[in-house]
Amino acid sequence: MKPDRTGSSLWSWLRPEERIFKGLLLTLLLGGCWSPGAHSLEVSVGKVTSVEALNGSDVLLPCTFSSCIGYEDLLFRWSYKRNSTLELMFEATIKGPEYEPRILFSDYRVQFAGTSKSNNISIILFNVDFDDSGQYICYAKNPKEKNRVHRATYTLLVVSEMKVVDKTLTTIIVSVVGGLIGFLVVFLLGKKLILFAIAKSRERKECLVSSSGIDNTENGPTGSKGNTKQTSKA
Repeated sequence: MKPDRTGSSLWSWLRPEERIFKGLLLTLLLGGCWSPGAHSLEVSVGKVTSVEALNGSDVLLPCTFSSCIGYEDLLFRWSYKRNSTLELMFEATIKGPEYEPRILFSDYRVQFAGTSKSNNISIILFNVDFDDSGQYICYAKNPKEKNRVHRATYTLLVVSEMKVVDKTLTTIIVSVVGGLIGFLVVFLLGKKLILFAIAKSRERKECLVSSSGIDNTENGPTGSKGNTKQTSKA
């Protein structure tokens, strides 16, 4: 007699392996963006988080964002951290992925250098000087995440001259490797030419031996007289 499942939980009637499978599937479906504490919006300045720039040059401050649940009316800012305070440099909003940013504020030395099509919110800082050395914060807030704030930091060091990298060791290594490769190529070519010359010499010797044997056969054994025709009698 089959047990009555009326009013009972369907989960309780599943086999253990079915429970495990459905549990994993449910975890995957509810994981990622929807898991508690997960950051659906991420802000990044890239793998290299610092740069050196010459005094008086222009510098790109990179920043991108990603969102697995999408975004709407995204607010982003660039700020410079001077001592313990943040000085606003740039501020804009993006209505959605198909819209370009609407600039709310921009310092006179700052220009937007990104595009919402690739979630790029980078800026260019013109004519940097030594006072511009420090930390720059890229900040973003997505209303779809209940205005949760996300940020990333990029460090700029302004110098009077760029450091000269000593390439002596690199040059030596490249020269040695190049010399070894060149020697190997010459050795292989020389070996091939020698083998070719040896093969040709053997062919020439075999040809001479063969030709000598043919001549001796036609002329008969050494020391024998050739057949003479008998003089016919009249």
